Formats: sequence, C-alpha cells, structure tokens
Amino acid sequence: MARRAYRRPIMRGFGSKGRFTMDFDCDVAIVGYGPTGLVLASALGKAGHRVIVFERWPGLYGLPRLTHIDGETARIIQSVGDIDHALRDAWPIPNYRYLNGAGELLVELDWHGDSCGYASHISMYQPDIEDAIDEQVRSTGHVEVNQGFAVVNVHQDDGHVQVTARPWTQSRTGQWSHAGEERTITAKYLVGADGANSFVRATLGIERIDHGVDDRWLNIDTQRLRPLPERFDRLTQFCDPARGHMWMPIGRGRQRFEVAVLPGEDQAVFERPDYAWTWLRDQCDLGPEDVKILRQVVYVFQARIARSWRTGRTFLAGDAAHTTPPYMGQGACSGMRDGITLGWKLDLVLRGLADEALLDTYETERRPHATAIAEMSIALGRIANTHDPDEAAARDEAFRTGNVPPPPQFPTLVAGVIHTPADGTPAPLAGTLAPQGIIGKGAAEGRCDDVIGGGFSLISRADARDVLSTDQTAFLDALGVRRACLAAGSPDSVTDIDGTYAGYLEQHGVDAFIGRPDFHLYWAGKIGELPAVVDGLRARLSWVAAPAQVEAGA
Repeated sequence: MARRAYRRPIMRGFGSKGRFTMDFDCDVAIVGYGPTGLVLASALGKAGHRVIVFERWPGLYGLPRLTHIDGETARIIQSVGDIDHALRDAWPIPNYRYLNGAGELLVELDWHGDSCGYASHISMYQPDIEDAIDEQVRSTGHVEVNQGFAVVNVHQDDGHVQVTARPWTQSRTGQWSHAGEERTITAKYLVGADGANSFVRATLGIERIDHGVDDRWLNIDTQRLRPLPERFDRLTQFCDPARGHMWMPIGRGRQRFEVAVLPGEDQAVFERPDYAWTWLRDQCDLGPEDVKILRQVVYVFQARIARSWRTGRTFLAGDAAHTTPPYMGQGACSGMRDGITLGWKLDLVLRGLADEALLDTYETERRPHATAIAEMSIALGRIANTHDPDEAAARDEAFRTGNVPPPPQFPTLVAGVIHTPADGTPAPLAGTLAPQGIIGKGAAEGRCDDVIGGGFSLISRADARDVLSTDQTAFLDALGVRRACLAAGSPDSVTDIDGTYAGYLEQHGVDAFIGRPDFHLYWAGKIGELPAVVDGLRARLSWVAAPAQVEAGA
C-alpha cells in the first residue's frame, strides 16, 4: 500500500502585500459528482475557477433515482447545462394526490402553475439532467473530473485543504476496494458532496441530528413498452395501512412504482424479480408486455441534518449535509440549491471581491430552508406510513372532516444576503423566487437568463442609472449585475415579450427588483429606495474590492 504522505502547498514568491503565495492544484476540490457536485462544478468552472472532482463511481449513475424537480431547480439546471437536453423527456405534474386504502382522496397538493419560467413541478429522467450538466462541466476547460477515485484522507489548515484519493476498483468477487497509487492535491476550499454516508463529513467528525425517520420502500423503475392506462400519468400515493404504495411517471417514457416494506419484513424478498412481477400484476394489472423493469431496489428513507455545514475551509452540501424523505420529491432539489448558492459565494471570495465572511451565510441561508423541506416531507411521510388500522381510520376521519391543519407554505430565505430594514425582518418579497420571462434585446430573444446572462440581475421599469451614484453603478458593474429596463431609450432596454415582468411588478406594486445568482430576490421595491438598497447589498456581501481595483485586475 502506498504511504499516505502529507504534502504542503508549494510557496511561490511574494504577493502584492508582501506575503508568500501558494501554488494550489485547484481553487476548489469537490468530492462527489451527483446532482449537487455537478451543479457546483459547472458553476465554478463557468466562472473560470480551477476545480478538481473526485467521484468513486467510474461513471454517471445512469438510472433515475431522482424523478421530480420544481421550476426553481429547472432554472438552476438552465444556468449550468443544456436545459433543453435535460428536459427532453420531461412531463409537467399537475398535482400530488394522497388516497387512503379505500381509494378515498385524503389530500391533493395543487402543483399547477409556473415557477421561474417553467412548470412548477416536473417529472423527468435523471440521466438526461446529469448528461446535460456533465457536458457543460467538461466544456469549461477548468474542471478536472476524476471518476473511479475514492477519497481516503482529508487534511486542512488555515491556508489550504489537502485531499488524498485512490482508485476505487472492483475485484473478481464483485467487491469494491481502494487500490492503486494514491494522489494528493491541494485546494483553497473543499466541498463534500459525497452523499448520505459522506466520507468528508465523517473525517471532520460532524454528527447529524436524526429526525427519527426510518421507512423502507421497494423502488421498481420501469420502461413503458406501450401506452399505459391514464391513471399512471398522475402522481398518486396510496396510504393503505395494510401496505402503502405509489406510482408516478418518470418523464414520458418510464414509470416508477414504490411499495412499502413493513417493519420486520425481509428486504431480500422484495428485491427478487418474481415479487415485482407478482405485485405489478396484482395491483396494477401490468406484465412484461407492458413494462420492462430497469431497477428494483429497497431504499431506506431518513431525515438527518448535519450539525455543522462548514469546518474551516471545508463545506458539506447535498445529502452529506441533509437527507430528506422523498415524499415531496425535494431531496436532490435541495442539493442542487446548495450547489448553486455555494458556487456564487465561492466565486466572489475566490475573485477577491468579497471577504470570507460571506461564506458563513451559506449555512445561514440553506440550513433553515432545507430543514423546513425535510419537516414537510416527514409530515407527509407519516400520512403514507400509518400502518395501524385504527390510527389510519382516525387519520381518514380527520381529513374527511377537515380537522387537519393546512399544508405549510414552501420555505423562502429568511436570513443571509437578503434586504432587511431596520427592524431586522426580511423586506417584503426578499428571499422569494424571482420570475423569469421571455424577453428580447437586440436580435436576441428567449428566456431572460439566456438573453442577459446569469449572475445578479436588476430588473426595473425605469433606468436605474438615473437614481444611482457613479460609485454605486461602478459597484454593480464590478459585481457583474445584469440590468434589464422595461422602458424604451435606456441602454439596458428589453422587450417584455410575454409580459412576465410588467405583470410581476404591477401585481406586487414595485418598480424594480434585484435577483441573486441563485434566483432568490435580494430586494423588490420602489425605484427611489434603490441607492440605499445597493449600499446595503455591498455590506451584505462583505465587499472588500474597490471597483477600480477590479477593473485593473488587482
């Protein structure tokens, strides 16, 4: 076995402040190349930062663990990959129905509508999404992807992180093990996006808060061989105390079925092919002439949140930071939100525009959001996993008589880089999602993010330059804020082709809004408020660079 050596970064001369500079192998090392790692790697690579990825599996997963995204997540994918390829087999989901054992409707979540320029909820095929982002990652020229490498050691100090990886190979007996020559690299920051059993989290000694979920469900993913009855086009959860089950489309060409594994039952029985075919025939009247089984596996659903998402220069993201039961289809969505949020904050710090204090707002923002989603998913899971007949009857009666509280609102950002007035509470609309419409600018026409570009955005009725000082405008330019003005005659004028922006501003009684790179609003309000808001944004970002320094490349 190769010796695990500690290698210090090489010191390379003096920097501009008379200090030694370090020769890092990369700016950011990422462990894990699932949806979270893919989004982060693409975001950083597009921004020009050097990234090294280690993923123990030799290739992309290639099967649909993830089957649902929302409009916000689709917009994230748009920012880091080819969204048309990613959603080429997608299917909008209008609702999510919970039925009891007798087929009576308990609750229906209305999923109609649009969000961020997409259907609010979308059924899709995960490999299409991963392929679309992976292609973008590799095209940046700044990201080195090492698949088939397991990280075996992590060391960090105040100035760098050191990561050691080794090839992860399969033996003749089918067992996977670490074998081959080790490789050690140094990075300015490390992100552990390596799943629920995160090596990075374990190495840092970070414990998790366990919310007490331990449900087992058999997952049967299938390919449609011919058109199926219309009922299978709807996302439906059957809350039968005898044995719950559900079905949903996986895009247009595939179908998922799930079956509850009750406490004390042998998991191996459920993973035998004859069990799946018997269940599909008895419960769904489907056979080998209707569907082809792509995957049959029992999953354990858990809800656990890491007690800390940052230790020094190392961050946790995705399932490494939080695991969420699948009853809202939000686990991977939350991970991709982590990736896009951490990406733009690391970008500003790595470019020397913002102080490292900005990175502390990653957990400040993302932990409450992910925790709220986990708690909502836990509550829905209790409905689906009521196995006692008396408790199920009481549950059904409570829904029948309306003696249950309404479902909570989907969370927004409540702290961090959002505008807060003097009382410390978020300003109206701050932390909510920004709209995305179809606009035109010059010869270009399409989704707003594609036309004006990603990053921070300032959308306004009138030209914002009329109320901002030269210094404030220079700050926005240094930050890379994309401006779009609905009024004619401005250098930033755009055509609001589908009326999304005029309608949004009118509906909320505001003149302008500032959107963040992760599509949450920093602020929305009257145009006269903008100078103070811009000054507040500079402070919230822990801004350290003068615009003149940025323009000079200092």
